[in-house]
Amino acid sequence: MRISHVRLIVPNVRECFLFYRDILGLKVLHGNEETPYAEFQTGDINIALEPPIVREPIEALRKPNEFSANDQVAIIFRVDDVDATYNQLKTRDVVFVKEPHDTPEWGHRVAYFRDPAGNLIEINRGI
Repeated sequence: MRISHVRLIVPNVRECFLFYRDILGLKVLHGNEETPYAEFQTGDINIALEPPIVREPIEALRKPNEFSANDQVAIIFRVDDVDATYNQLKTRDVVFVKEPHDTPEWGHRVAYFRDPAGNLIEINRGI
């Protein structure tokens, strides 16, 4: 078995679509800002977006600059330069949970932020 996609269930597909396309610059494979489903190329594993199947009220999103014990998944993007990517995303008004720092125990330089649906995203590069 191989993972082919990570599907994010998000309260606002349009808002997340614009974030992944315009802010992160991912290539769109399917959908647009008006469709209820979208898919982006990220290498071997794609990211898909869709609305909740059960349309219950969605609780308020966590503050974008905090970690949460409720985080169960993080999307990890390997980048060429964490600091350069951090600076580029800051110019696009991305709010970071944690600024770039080294994690010697993992052998990476990392930084964290959230998408509009509150999903935790890590950018990293080996040190």
